[in-house]
Amino acid sequence: MAEAHQAVAFQFTITPEGIDLQLSYQALNQIYLSGVRSWKKRVSRMRNRVIKGVYPASPSSWLFVVIAILATMYMRSDPSMGLIAKIQQHLPLSLHVSLGAQGQTMVSALLFSTLLWLSLILALRFCLKLLLSYHQWMFEQHGRISNTTKVWVTLVRLLSGRKPLLYSYQTSLPHLPVPGIKDTLSRYLESVRPLLTDVEFKRMTELGNQFESTLGNRLQRYLKLKALWATNYVSDWWEEYIYLRSRSPIMVNSNYYGMDFLYVTPTPVQAARAGNTITALLLYRRKVNREELKPSRVPGTVIPLCAAQCERMFNTTRTPGVETDVLQHWQDSEFVAVYHKGRYFRLWVYQAGRLLSPREIEYQVQRILDDTSPPQPGEEKLGALTAGDRIPWSEMRKQHFSSGINKRSLDAIERAAFFVTLDDEEQGMKGEDPAGNLDRYAKSLLHGKCYDRWFDKSFSIVIYKNGKNGLNAEHSWADAPTVAHLWEYTLATDAFQLGYTEDGHCKGEVDRMLPRPQRLLWDIPSEVQTQVQSSLAVAQALANDVDCHIFPFVKFGKGRIKKLRISPDAFIQIALQLAYYRDRGGFCLTYEASMTRLFREGRTETVRSCSNESCAFVRALEDGETEDECRRLFRLASDRHQNLYRMAMTGAGIDRHLFCLYVVSKYLGVDSPFLKEVLAEPWRLSTSQTPVQQMELFDLKNYPDFLSLGGGFGPVADDGYGVSYIIVGEEMINFHVSSKYSCGETDSHRFGAQVSKALQDIMTILAPDTKTSSSSEGGAQPQSKKLN
Repeated sequence: MAEAHQAVAFQFTITPEGIDLQLSYQALNQIYLSGVRSWKKRVSRMRNRVIKGVYPASPSSWLFVVIAILATMYMRSDPSMGLIAKIQQHLPLSLHVSLGAQGQTMVSALLFSTLLWLSLILALRFCLKLLLSYHQWMFEQHGRISNTTKVWVTLVRLLSGRKPLLYSYQTSLPHLPVPGIKDTLSRYLESVRPLLTDVEFKRMTELGNQFESTLGNRLQRYLKLKALWATNYVSDWWEEYIYLRSRSPIMVNSNYYGMDFLYVTPTPVQAARAGNTITALLLYRRKVNREELKPSRVPGTVIPLCAAQCERMFNTTRTPGVETDVLQHWQDSEFVAVYHKGRYFRLWVYQAGRLLSPREIEYQVQRILDDTSPPQPGEEKLGALTAGDRIPWSEMRKQHFSSGINKRSLDAIERAAFFVTLDDEEQGMKGEDPAGNLDRYAKSLLHGKCYDRWFDKSFSIVIYKNGKNGLNAEHSWADAPTVAHLWEYTLATDAFQLGYTEDGHCKGEVDRMLPRPQRLLWDIPSEVQTQVQSSLAVAQALANDVDCHIFPFVKFGKGRIKKLRISPDAFIQIALQLAYYRDRGGFCLTYEASMTRLFREGRTETVRSCSNESCAFVRALEDGETEDECRRLFRLASDRHQNLYRMAMTGAGIDRHLFCLYVVSKYLGVDSPFLKEVLAEPWRLSTSQTPVQQMELFDLKNYPDFLSLGGGFGPVADDGYGVSYIIVGEEMINFHVSSKYSCGETDSHRFGAQVSKALQDIMTILAPDTKTSSSSEGGAQPQSKKLN
């Protein structure tokens, strides 16, 4: 729209009488207003930089220091102990000439005050970093807080400031420490002990000892050297080698999804749901840009978490390369890219510097829905290039999308704030088969038709024909909690803040003079169309192999678990171990994602949930041991799991350290049989909890049906399971299970039934006075008056 206005803002013709200049004042006014918005954003960024730069102090504290210094000087005292006089002696000669003695003293005092103020800021920041480096509080029992921790909490509160911006804590967060190599190897061997026979464990122990005494210490020195100058010794390598260098499809293998409310859909009008959803996302972006979001904290504490992942949330695309992909981020974007029935559109969401109202965005989306023009040759399935292997996509992009009309259209997609798919299908828990419909809903969000999503975008929003929505997120730029925070805000703002009229439309007025959404144009040669079909075949084979099963467990939730004084996460993880043992007849290496955002630019660490203690409990239960013995072993397993989780969060994990040692070995050109074997071990059970971070946004007491389904991901191992779960309210746990049809040993529905039964069996053991149903369905058919 801005480009169009610039093109028609003025016209001129040359006549015999001279040049006839014609100005469009309306267009010039819109350009002016758009420029005002841009300058306001620049001023806001500059202001925020100043506020962040002096945190944990405030800019106004400078004036307080200056007044205090001048006041003491007025009382004929020298607070600088002679430094002000020395500064005065070294003032430029021009100031000596132009200023009198009193003026020189004043300037010197201001300079001293400023230096003192900056020194105090650095001291406060250093103290806050030291305080945030203290993690012993995590290992103390609930209700038994030490005096040291009480003093520490008080000091953190004093130094944290009253109203920090989103990124205020970044420079005060500690750096991720490099664990001792001996400690990491010891913890690793302990983690694999229940998975190995005595002979295998002895061999692995010898490999580990040999690694430590030879190559290990050398690699460790290089890693410590990196940790001295790098903000985080893991994150850049993790992003590069785990995500961006992968040449296989990111659809299913890397991208993950988030779902709408379980029981309700705020409106059945597709365009209206799109209008509110897009508006809510842009309001969130405004908060991110202005840094008005409150910094995330460890639940129930004052401890801040790193917010660096928010920086690339919007206006970001993963672009393909031959050897590695690249994340491209633009400062701002005034439009979103929209896909509908094989056509691509650019939808401008700002007009003359203002954000369109939800009703106006609905109006524009409806224009797209009503557009009956057919796709251009090769356009309909073009998105399959982002779903297939990365190298062919990189080659096609370089050869056919680097100039001309194709480049302009591709730029419109890649520079968009985010991607929107107006899906022509209906999804959600509806009809006579709610359980099966949930499974299909998950698969649709995970991969769709393999060509109607743009999997390279930081995230894509899907709006279904019946008003249901969801998202698909690219993984390299951020982890699920960051996207979950965005999605919680979006759902809550859509349903409770923006709302709808009685007939299901968005609220607000409409300017019907808005320019129509811009249809993107393409010139797709036959070579590209052939590659599109090839990439689509690869993607469809991958999508068809995914077995998704979604089920809400409603027999009990965290309310009853916490009454037993057990961590809900530990309870679920041990139940997953029991379910896997019953499903496959043994144990496996288990991955549970834990955040390391207590540290600057922290991402994740692995909690190896399959422990000696959890295996002992499972064997005791399956062997028919007494309930008292099973309860004792469960408590030990729960305590062990909590300790493993805390160690992972505080930088004492296993896998990121070993991964970085392996990267160093590759840079040095040396091979380590130990590291090679460790990193080749398959994660047959990959799990993750989706945290609920903003419960204050949802009034579950008055609106109990507005429950989130959470999200999920594809299986990590070809012969394993991917399990995501979200603990919603006090009485529900939603599970997302995935596996592959091609593996004859896995079955997502069978494993889901085992998970449900394991949860109930453990609760029966721990709380024998409150017997639960042993139905293997375990709440797969949730009871609610509202099914859609």
